[in-house]
Amino acid sequence: MLAIVSHQDCQFHDAGPYHPDTPQRLHAINDQFLMSGLDFVLRQYDAPLATVEQLARAHNRDYIDRVFKMAPQKGSVEIDDDTVMSVGTLDAALRASGAGVFGVDLIMKKEASSVFCSVRPPGHHAERAKSMGFCLFNNIAIAAAHALEEYNFERVAIVDFDVHHGNGTEDIFKDDERVLFCSSFQHPFYPFTGHASDTKNLVDVPLSAATKSAEFRQAITKHWLPALNDFKPQFIFISAGFDAHILDDMSSLQLVESDYSWITKELRAIADKHANGRILSTLEGGYEPSALGRSVISHLNALF
Repeated sequence: MLAIVSHQDCQFHDAGPYHPDTPQRLHAINDQFLMSGLDFVLRQYDAPLATVEQLARAHNRDYIDRVFKMAPQKGSVEIDDDTVMSVGTLDAALRASGAGVFGVDLIMKKEASSVFCSVRPPGHHAERAKSMGFCLFNNIAIAAAHALEEYNFERVAIVDFDVHHGNGTEDIFKDDERVLFCSSFQHPFYPFTGHASDTKNLVDVPLSAATKSAEFRQAITKHWLPALNDFKPQFIFISAGFDAHILDDMSSLQLVESDYSWITKELRAIADKHANGRILSTLEGGYEPSALGRSVISHLNALF
């Protein structure tokens, strides 16, 4: 059974009228979700607020305290050049992180075999002690850390196919041999981190501008899939960014919906082989609403 975890509070994060991360992103996903008929066959849950203890598995306490203190009572504040907090942002961010924690628990209680967290703000750029790239708390890292600490997994994998390098996730887990982190991303491109590497627990796959489906699939097949099968993850976490879509102005990659279906099916097969099917996916990027909605549906259909 596939479950969707979200919360209406995620729509109340207001980054400003010209910011790419708008509530319309979640509206577009919900619209496609209803049009697809998936709402009749999936379970839907409200995300709880993440606790400070759960956040602290991935972030420094000083950093967490600073974010809480900066949350505005009115108007908005800039955390950095492209990360903004409005009145509704803190609760939205806590719901986004809480969704992943709750999703892990759903899977471990066998109430779901896989989970998709339809949340914002995104998280994969948030480092252990630094916000950046629209991200306050690293949602996928918090979920993975919860699985490691609460359920004593020895090996979990995090895969990130957002168009931007998941620098925050890499920063948090780069020295943790229990975690294999695989990231594909346009390079050179924001945040200008990451490089071609197949090391013990980091598999970075930079892609040049204008990369199309065939080149993307070839790179994943060559680098990610052997590393994942060798690692034998007991749980797979997905940073699901859809901004590498050809219609998304955020990037210059040229992926389409079928690419997201393909990579999800490949990950599904690895999860079925090594992890008893356990997969948790959380939304990262994707800023062209129509393409985002269609891509998420392709991803969900492949998660079944």
